[in-house]
Amino acid sequence: MLQLNDHWVWDCWLFDDGENFHIFFLRASKALGDPDRRHFRASIGHAQSKDLKNWILLPDALVCADAPAWDDVATWTGSVIKNPADNLYYMFYTGVSKVNGGIVQQIGFATSPDLITWTRNLNNPVTKADPQYYESQESGDPDTNWRDPWIFFDDRDKKWHMLNTADIRGGGIKTRATVAHAISSDLKTWEVLPPLHGEAGFGQVEVVQVEKINGRYVMIFCVASHHINEFKAGFQTGTYSVPMDSPTGPIHFDQADIIDAEGIYAGRIIKDRQGQWSIIGFENGQVKEDFTGRICDPIPLIMTDAGTLKVKRP
Repeated sequence: MLQLNDHWVWDCWLFDDGENFHIFFLRASKALGDPDRRHFRASIGHAQSKDLKNWILLPDALVCADAPAWDDVATWTGSVIKNPADNLYYMFYTGVSKVNGGIVQQIGFATSPDLITWTRNLNNPVTKADPQYYESQESGDPDTNWRDPWIFFDDRDKKWHMLNTADIRGGGIKTRATVAHAISSDLKTWEVLPPLHGEAGFGQVEVVQVEKINGRYVMIFCVASHHINEFKAGFQTGTYSVPMDSPTGPIHFDQADIIDAEGIYAGRIIKDRQGQWSIIGFENGQVKEDFTGRICDPIPLIMTDAGTLKVKRP
């Protein structure tokens, strides 16, 4: 379990360097008093582990930039990959700023030779919500949802792909969430494309991750109850999985099912040294009082016949 005495920790992302597991996570001081205030004080912490349970705290990776900057309010959720072309690690992350009376989320990156010391890209941000396809300040939405980048290389087209949380333009307030898509040949210059799906049927689809398990593609995402359409009976706050036909879709949101790790939000899945896939996320529960400000130990998973993920029971 990852917990800090003086800070809350919540969203996380993981990277396996072959020897150690690295966890990057959002953190904010408990001196704020109210945990709801943490989101606009978030910085990115870092720890490493041999077993995904016992974590050694390392220096923080990133904090918000000095104003004016695209990430001068907070640094939010991202992902880490290693680029074989230059042997550097790339952390793509969400930058938050206040513009025109609203909150703007955009995506940029920092690089590191060792996963410890990170240098921001000088040409950030590299993607933002294109008003042709997505809700944005340009399309009339003062608070954009453009965050939580997940990056992977696709051998089919030999390009890097970015998937992230977004809202389809013109959609319903509790149905418009979608998975945005962008491509790049070099990780530095990105082309924003139409979303991988129409309205997903949720108000938000957060912290997406795509993995291939047992030869089948599955996407992980999370959604809070206040972003769930009232017609989706039985859905609640939590981390969900949904089958995909390929790493870029189609995504079968009509088959989405909650991962039954009660109260775990913004879950990430990772394979341990024994080949077992598990979920790790923060303890959020169903009401504000359930938030603990810590990240759970790995919870083993199995893939169902439907192509979704469930907790592995004894």
